[in-house]
Amino acid sequence: MGTLQKGLKAGLLTTWTLGKIIFPITVLVVILQHTPVLPWLIKLVAPFMGIFGLSGEAAIPLVLGNTLNLYAAIAGILSLEMTVKEVFIIAVMLSFSHNIFIETGVALKVGVKLWIVIVVRYGLAILSGIVINLLWKGGGETARYGMAPQITAVPDGWLEIGLLGVQKASFGVLQLALIVIPLMIFVQLLKDRHYLQKFSEKVAPFTKVIGVQPNASTTLVAGLVIGLAYGAGVMIQAVQEDGVSKKDATLAFIFLVACHAVIEDTLIFIPLGIPILPLLIIRVVTAFVLTIIVAYVWKRAEQQKKKEVPVADG
Repeated sequence: MGTLQKGLKAGLLTTWTLGKIIFPITVLVVILQHTPVLPWLIKLVAPFMGIFGLSGEAAIPLVLGNTLNLYAAIAGILSLEMTVKEVFIIAVMLSFSHNIFIETGVALKVGVKLWIVIVVRYGLAILSGIVINLLWKGGGETARYGMAPQITAVPDGWLEIGLLGVQKASFGVLQLALIVIPLMIFVQLLKDRHYLQKFSEKVAPFTKVIGVQPNASTTLVAGLVIGLAYGAGVMIQAVQEDGVSKKDATLAFIFLVACHAVIEDTLIFIPLGIPILPLLIIRVVTAFVLTIIVAYVWKRAEQQKKKEVPVADG
């Protein structure tokens, strides 16, 4: 009962905290759609968005997602009419590069260099957007946003525009609550039953596959289950207490950039009407392939350095 109460409290608190972001942003974006500001911005960035097969409006959720978080990005998406393919491309890109300020701070505290964070996160986001646009020919139908009401008429006057914004924002927060509250109860259960620690022990042997030492398993599990931002405390503590090297911390972070908070970051996209299984598969495969390649190159570079060190004359 204690776990349920604590999880429910955490879920309601998280919904309230994130709702304070989603609600005003959704209302603001809906209002801006009916002013000269948004059309001007869209026209300015439209040519660049075309690289990813996106309309100029897609800049809104991309900017919100990168500067704030995925929930702010979803608020931006809820206020726009987009195709399934466009929403899917945005979801994949933001899976790699959202919440850049907070999560970059976490990476720096763990000991990862800034340039690695920027190159990996934005490199994956840009590359994934281009590749999906080129390879996927479907998804042309209009995305249906879960419980969000379908707009049948153009709002007339500022009062109707404001009411439309409030309506969309309310549905967005309600949808958020239905996902976040059960999620936080589940995370609380993992904490109280010490499943996170047990899972870390089970995962340890598999870390060698991606070139990381077993003592980095707790860092990986914390990031995988809770996320880079929510799991920051666990990750930083694990690096300090488990004696994780800078190399292993960097490799673990590279893996987690592509594939972190796999439960939350996958579930929150369900209301947007996109296929979430391919989203999860893309993230997991990218994480393994990229980390294995970097670990291999890093190991070869270390071996080469050892060969180049001159042998002292005896």
